[in-house]
Amino acid sequence: MKRTTVLAATVLATVAAVVLAVAGCGGGGAGSGNRLSIATGGTTGVYYVYGGGLAKQLSAGIADTQATASVTSASVENIKLLASGKADIGFSQMDTAADAVNGKDTFTAKQPIKAIARIYDNYAHVVVAPGVRAAKVADLKGKRVSLGPANSGTQVVARRMLQAAGLDPDTDVSKQQLSINEAVQAVKDGTIDAFVWVGGLPTAGITDLATSRPDIRLLDTSDVLAEMRRTHGPQYVGLDIDLSVYKLSGTIRTVGIANVLLVPDRMSEQLAHDITKVLFERKAELSAVHPEARKLDLRLGRQTAPVELHPGAARYYQEKG
Repeated sequence: MKRTTVLAATVLATVAAVVLAVAGCGGGGAGSGNRLSIATGGTTGVYYVYGGGLAKQLSAGIADTQATASVTSASVENIKLLASGKADIGFSQMDTAADAVNGKDTFTAKQPIKAIARIYDNYAHVVVAPGVRAAKVADLKGKRVSLGPANSGTQVVARRMLQAAGLDPDTDVSKQQLSINEAVQAVKDGTIDAFVWVGGLPTAGITDLATSRPDIRLLDTSDVLAEMRRTHGPQYVGLDIDLSVYKLSGTIRTVGIANVLLVPDRMSEQLAHDITKVLFERKAELSAVHPEARKLDLRLGRQTAPVELHPGAARYYQEKG
């Protein structure tokens, strides 16, 4: 009987320890033993680099917290990971996040997410391989084009750009769904004519491609902007890319879209507050990882509509005035 009692007590203690450990992962406040998973994007995109820097700062800046950045297909997948409890923080384009909270297009139901901050703007890159004749988006008709990986914000924008140019993305181009790494390699191999990538400046994969293939071209996409805004709303804006960022010449105007940092709506208020605090108060350290972090701004950070701010993030902004 004594051995049975001891064994039962040991089992109960073990179960209790497991329950406590699980309870401490991803949902508590500072000091509760958080393990945070950050859903980012492809390894040569800005999300992944930025996310790796954020993981390091969260691990250092929030007590008893270990954060890690994971490779994903980006915006759409990231939101699905947040909603399913498989990620705690996720990067997303604003258009995809808007679809998620409204339960439209890619999302068949409203997704349980909240925003931490608007962080920087993405730029639509339409990269044309050497020797391919195309001066505008409509000229991609009949060509081999990567629209970005499945479940990515890039693919959302790419499809909308083609539609705004009067093309059917499923029939008017030979569609491929490649990651930024795969698309860059495909241009080098001559197996695609063009690819769309939506990301910050500079995107490492495009820098690599421009270094080895300086005769690539980036298309001006300003001609499709008005139709995209008419059809999908004011999230889309016109932004200029000074191509010297890729050691190319000239300036183009392209479709731009803001990025937001998202969390599940069930995250504790204290943890969301602490994440927001680290994001802004370690701006210098994040900027050393990627220059897009220099654009962190408290005034812009809270402008996440139609995605609601998490109450913990809202409290941080209120504290800063």
